[in-house]
Amino acid sequence: MTPRPDSDRPLEGRAEVLYLTLSGLFLGALVVTNLIANKFLTLDSGFKVFILSAGALPYPITFLATDLLSEIYGHRRANRVVWVGFLVSMFVLFALWLGSLFPAIAESPVSDEVYLKAFKNAWRVIAASMTAYLIAQLIDVKVFHFWKRFTKGKHLWLRNNGSTVVSQLVDSVLVVLVLFAGVQSGEWMLATILDLWLFKAIVALCDTPLFYAGTWAARRWTGWRDDAP
Repeated sequence: MTPRPDSDRPLEGRAEVLYLTLSGLFLGALVVTNLIANKFLTLDSGFKVFILSAGALPYPITFLATDLLSEIYGHRRANRVVWVGFLVSMFVLFALWLGSLFPAIAESPVSDEVYLKAFKNAWRVIAASMTAYLIAQLIDVKVFHFWKRFTKGKHLWLRNNGSTVVSQLVDSVLVVLVLFAGVQSGEWMLATILDLWLFKAIVALCDTPLFYAGTWAARRWTGWRDDAP
């Protein structure tokens, strides 16, 4: 019988490929989120106009990826990816700082002024993002496994949405407070927190079919079964 990927045995074959793919998707979405998070925009959904950071658009992918990693590979391996994401984000911050130390040549498509305007606030954005990210992602993994134990492995939709909705609220509150406390009014921050959280919660509900499809595909592709050791 093929062992489950969430067993303590070393990963190999398709289980390893899938783990690396989900981890890569998670890390890519996280880095892009940090790089574009400094732009705020409005998104008209047809029933509500949201005020969002551009980083909120790819960010829900990170929670879908960690939920799939948690479901397939267990909380220990999911938490490892979360911590690697933190280290990768610190490296991105270092690279942005390093790029600011050297003057641009006259032929450079991006001048020093444009570079600094785009990334001068990156340290604060990434600090806000990382504070929110670490706490929210670790909560997501913990709540996910709480619901999995509570429902005895049933009701995938409950642990997927229950964990994401809670962790996204924490994420939205922390990132807005770290970025805008003392800069924007409390009313503006509250409205932005609610918009960010509502948007992420709606996306989390909409990605439920993807979570089911991903779990089903993982079972078929890796060959693990719920009753496997």
